Formats: sequence, C-alpha cells, structure tokens
Amino acid sequence: MATVTSAQAKAEVTSRIRLPKDRSILKGKWIGARVQRVEDPRFLTGNAKYVADISLPRMLHAVFVRSPHAHARIKSIDKSVLPGLGKTVFAFTGEDMRNVPDLIDFCALTTLLKTPQPVMARDRIRFAGEAIAVVAHADRYAAEDFAEQLFEAIEYEVLPAVPTVQAAGRPGAPLLHPDLKTNELYRETETHGDVDGAFKAADQVFSTQFYHNRYEAAPMECRGVLANYERMEGQLTMWSSTQMPHRLGSMVAEAIGLPEQRLRSIAPAVGGGFGQKMCTTPEEVVIPWVALQLARPVKWIEDRREHLLAATHAKEEWINLDVAVKNDGTILGVRGEFIGDAGGYSFNPSSALIEPALAAKSFIGPYRIENFEETVAASLTNKSPTAAYRGVGWTASNTVREIIVDEIARGLDIDPAELRRMNMLDSNELPYKTVTGQIYDSGSYKESLEKALEIIDYKAFRAEQKKLRAEGRYIGLGISAYVENTAWGSDSSFQSGTPLPSHDNSTVTMDPSGKVTVSTSMSAHGQGHETIFAQVAADALGIEMSDVKVIHGDSRSSPYGLGTYASRSAVIGGGSIARAAGDVRKQVLRVAGHMLEASPEDLTIENGKVSVVGAPPLSKTLQEVASAAYWDNNMRDEEPGETHQPLLSSTRFYDPPATYANGTVVVLAEVDANTGAVKLYRVVVVEDCGTLINPMIVEGQAHGGITQGIGGALLEHLIYSDEGQPLTTTYADYLVPTAPGVPNIEVHHIESPSPFSIGGIKGMGEGGQISAPAAVANAVADALAPFGARVTRLPLTPDTVLRMIGKIGAAA
Repeated sequence: MATVTSAQAKAEVTSRIRLPKDRSILKGKWIGARVQRVEDPRFLTGNAKYVADISLPRMLHAVFVRSPHAHARIKSIDKSVLPGLGKTVFAFTGEDMRNVPDLIDFCALTTLLKTPQPVMARDRIRFAGEAIAVVAHADRYAAEDFAEQLFEAIEYEVLPAVPTVQAAGRPGAPLLHPDLKTNELYRETETHGDVDGAFKAADQVFSTQFYHNRYEAAPMECRGVLANYERMEGQLTMWSSTQMPHRLGSMVAEAIGLPEQRLRSIAPAVGGGFGQKMCTTPEEVVIPWVALQLARPVKWIEDRREHLLAATHAKEEWINLDVAVKNDGTILGVRGEFIGDAGGYSFNPSSALIEPALAAKSFIGPYRIENFEETVAASLTNKSPTAAYRGVGWTASNTVREIIVDEIARGLDIDPAELRRMNMLDSNELPYKTVTGQIYDSGSYKESLEKALEIIDYKAFRAEQKKLRAEGRYIGLGISAYVENTAWGSDSSFQSGTPLPSHDNSTVTMDPSGKVTVSTSMSAHGQGHETIFAQVAADALGIEMSDVKVIHGDSRSSPYGLGTYASRSAVIGGGSIARAAGDVRKQVLRVAGHMLEASPEDLTIENGKVSVVGAPPLSKTLQEVASAAYWDNNMRDEEPGETHQPLLSSTRFYDPPATYANGTVVVLAEVDANTGAVKLYRVVVVEDCGTLINPMIVEGQAHGGITQGIGGALLEHLIYSDEGQPLTTTYADYLVPTAPGVPNIEVHHIESPSPFSIGGIKGMGEGGQISAPAAVANAVADALAPFGARVTRLPLTPDTVLRMIGKIGAAA
C-alpha cells in the first residue's frame, strides 16, 4: 500500500467532515490557565447529591435476586413464599417482563451475531450474578431478607459451563445461545498492504502469545437507579448514575412503552464512570418498569459484591502476534489475531467487538507500519458481559505492541529507545493515514519520547542499572509510547471501524444581567466539566469565569446528546460551547453597536465591557448591553422593520473530525527476584493533547489513568473457576491500587494543536490507562532481563513474576 501523504490525509477528512472555519475561536486569559475546579466545594463539603442520597415519599427499595450458577435453565420460581406479596412486598421475574424488549448491541456489522439480552433472565442463565427477579419493600433490610427467601425458592437445571474462549471453541462445547449454533460471534480478517511480501523480506520474525487480563472500572460509586412515576402528570422521572442521560432516557422510554417526552432522565452527582456507566444496563430498565407498574418511587443501589459479580467487565483478550523485521530494526509488517472474551452477551451499545476490533484498528500506534494483517474474533463465555472501560481495546493493543518492541530490541541487541526512534513517525509527516484507516491530525511522537528520556536521565539510569545488577539488585526501565483516538463522534467511530452517528449540542444564554448559562449534552462524572466549559465560554465572551454557570445531566434542561465517554467532552463539548458563545458574542456586539453608534467590527469585549477599539472610554458594560437587548425596543437590526433577536442565546451542534492525542510514559521499577514483588519508584508522563484548556485538570486525568493502568498491570484480575464461578467478589480478592502503592506521577506537557478541531483541542482522558500497563510490564522485563524473562500475561503478580524467572512452576 502506498504511503498516504499529509495533504491526502487532510483532504480525506475534509471530504467527510467540514473543518471549522475559525479554529482560533478559543483565545483569551482563561484557556491554558490553572484554574481551581469550581465544582469541588460541594463535593468536598458533602453537599453533592448522588442517587443514594435522594429519598422520596412512599419510596420502595429494590433488591435483585441473582443466579448462583454460571449456566443453567430456570425450572420454576415460587413467589408465593413471600408474605404480604402484592401488598407490602412486591416481586417481579423475567417472565413478568416478557413483553419488555431485550437489550441488543448497536453494532452495524452484519457479520456479528446478535445476542439479545432479557432485562431479567427468563429461561436460561448465562453468567453467575445474572438477575432473575427483583423484590421491593419499603425497608431495604427487609427487602434483602425477602430476596433471600425468593432466592431459595428458585429451581434450576444446571448446565455445563464455558469458562474461556478456548473452551468455547472446542468440539461439542455447550452453546450459550443455542439458536446461533456457535459460541464464536465474529471472526474476520483484513489485510492492509503487502503482508506476505513483508514477511518474505524479513531477516527475523518475532512472535508472542499474549493474555490481557480481565478487570473492571471499580468506580467509587457503584451503580444506582431511582425512578418515580407521577400518575397525574403522566411522567416518569429517573435518576441514574449514568454517563449518557439522554441516550439512557431514549432507550428506557422505548423499552417500557412511554413517549420519550414523558420520561425525564437525570444524572445527579456521579462518583466515577470510566465507560462502565455508558451502557444501558438491565437494571436501568427494570427499576423504571417496576415504578411504572406500582406508581411508587423505586430505588436500587448496588453493593460492591453485586458490582463485581454483575456489572460489566473489560479488557480480557488473547492476542497472537508475528512481527517481521530487518536486522537493522526496521519493522516491515505484522500479523495479529485479536480474540475478545465477550462474556454471556454481546453487550450494548458497543458489542462484543469493543475490545478486539478497537485493539486491531489502533495497533499501529505511533509507528510507521505499512503492512498489517488483522484477524478480529469474539466468543461467548459464562462470565459477566464485557463492555466499555477507559482505554477500550487500545490498552491491550498498546500493551502487546510496546512489549514486543522491547523484545525485538533485545533480540537484535538494539537499545529500545533507539528502536522506537527508527520506526516512529516524524511530526512533519502529519496528518498521516495509518494502514488501518486512522488519520493522525498532529502529534509529537519522537518529541515526547525524547523529553521523557531526558527527564528520566536515561544514560544515568543505565549506568545505575548495571551497577546494581552486580550487587544482585534488579531495576528496570519501561517505555510506552501511545496514540489515543479522541473526539469520539461520527468520524472517530468511522476511523475505528465501528461507525455510529453523533448527536451533541450546547446552549449558551446571556441573561439581562449579563451573566451566562451554559447548558450542555455532556455529562460529568468527575472530569471537571463545570470548570473547563466555563473557561471556554468566558474566553469566547470576554467575561469572568465566575459569571458563567454550567448545567448538565438532565434531559429536561440540557440539549440532546450522547453524553461523556471516549475522551470526547473537551473537543465536542468545548467546540459546541465555543460556537454557541461565538453566536452570542455577535448578538452582543450588534446590540452594543447600536448603543455606541459603531460598527460591530470595530468593537471588542474584554473584562465584561464592550468598547470601541482604540477608544476604551467609549464603552458599555455587558450588563447594560444585555439589559438593552432584552428590554429596549429601540434596538433594531439594519433591515427595515426587523427587530433584533430578543434573546442572547444560541444552541449549536458539533461533530468534529477525529483528533489523536499522544505521549510517552516511562516507569522505573525494582523487582525482588526472591519474592516476585514489584516496586514502582518513578513514573514520568509526557502527554500531548493539543491546546491545553486547564493543565491542572489534564494532570489529574493523567494521574487517574496511570493509577488504573498500574492496577491492571500489577493487581486487578477478575478470576473465574472452571465451573464459571467468580472467585474475586470482594476487595480482599480483587485488589485495586491504594495510595502507598502508587509512586509520585510526574506529568509534563507538549502542545501540538490539532489542525482539525476548534481551538486545536484534543481529548486525553484515556492515555494513562492505555499506556501504563506496557510501561510497567517493560520495566519488569527490563529488570529481569538477566533471567531471560518475558511478559506474556497480566497482571504481574508475585507468583507470575517468579514463574517468569523459573523460581516456581512454569510460566502460564
């Protein structure tokens, strides 16, 4: 395949999506400022309200009855064991909800088999923890007791379990969805370039079979739903710990048979989502349905054990790689097989391909790889379904790619940093279209690598490493370079091979006092939206941040949109706010022009005042202008008989081209070869997300993502037995990082503004999770190089490390 030039790559984007006319619309004193988060006081003082904090009169508490079996048929459920059934105790089963449509993924690929999921199991159980029934009572403790009684009154026919993708494909394996006649939902191969020619021209081929562990988001707040149907109003209001309140409302309204205008969907304070809360989960349909039947408020709050059992999981993937290289280190081509473990269902909205398909498309990363064969597959197993979690697909592909780059470097006796330099794209090659169809808008691949190595003092580390090895101590350095697909709209999803439409809007309104309200379809769950969106609006309008109020998360008061996921908020939310604020600015200048008898083109807005350029005394405050816009009938447009728009308000849509953030993470680690313990003692991050809106918030996102990546590399693993039983159902078994286990994370910035987006902004929320596991793995492998250790699976628990160096058993 011929290399696509920068001009051709840019032309391809512009043929699909119109680039903004004014990409410099964001400029002023607030963009780039380290502004303290304006939303924090209510969280720090305990005044934020989560779903669990909301209580309504006559409210019932719901408890789900969940299957103890991984694979079974439901033979009978005897609800008559519940005293006061239908009076003080209410119970519903999957059979009661048979008329509620099953949930199904949104994937448009016709070759992906569909697995409709009932909101509560009706006939067949497909994972331990699947909901079978729900019990509601005015007292939560009593509801738990009644749910236990009903649990004991269910009769099953237990079926053989399918615990792994390998077991799913064996001849005679039990079928999770018998009508499909297979457990493999998808398998397709795409070839880009001349892969066969690349392997024929290779001096050596390096191979690996890599297992990426199954782990999950583990947000501080588990899931929760409260629904209340007001019969007199004919309206159902639901509060959910969701990332997508509008989309959730659309799906629930359709499922329970309400007109969407009669359903109000609210995301109150949300204690973390990380992609896990972007799905419409079965519980989010069941609770509104029950509230509709009973005409009473019904609330369900998930506990941690239930969360580990039944909330969606992520990441588990088997990746087989062959990499063709020249002896000088040039990467000629790659063959990759990416096999996802879907769990019991292909989950909505993203399907079973959310891990393997995105892993394959993003595998190229920052390198010049022009020949690539990708095989993508996904199979069903008796586990909780796989869905989104920060760094979907990209985490696994970045991890295995960066690990094998280090292995190639060791095999060819080339420094791993030098091997990366040789194969990395230069910034002057951008925009660049990868062989898988992703168009990198701008970046600093080599620059971020060099900066990270300079900060870490690479040469000094190698000298120290050699000295300590002589003393029997093993320290290692791990490099992980990454590219992150952001601004997830129709173009980003198209470039990733999973095309979806994008619907996102923001409204900016200036009231008669000159103050501004921003209402956005983006929904916050910890990112600092209220701060950065206020920064954008304040700069676009020339006002103080304190004069801007940001509202979100309510389908009644914010414009329709898909919400927050996939590092899209800063680009899409910021861009739509900038556009709407730009409209309001023009409206303000038009009114001020009448008042000052000047052309709007000769006016400027700064620090809350509209003045004539070059003549500052000729000015009006924004309050004076706004008041006149609303109340002075003498304000007229140039067109005879046409009065000005009475409101200083605008709603704008924005669906941008994809933008690609990048960076380099370097981890320093020490490994105890006697115990297998890994200690991380330094983490350096150099990130490039284009124009920085708020460096402090960017650094916070990097810290959070890196910490989650460290958890995936060293600790977190959702383990199932051969019978499909989950073995990690408490935080005593499922380990997550704690403050003492995470070293200081040093974050440094490079800015290469996107030529495609408003203001040059890119997203960056997932880069830490994407990059950290590889950096940790490479640091461990580098430390244990004298033992010939290879990393072929995560997490790197002490027993895994000891197997790698032959101290116990054999490497798994």
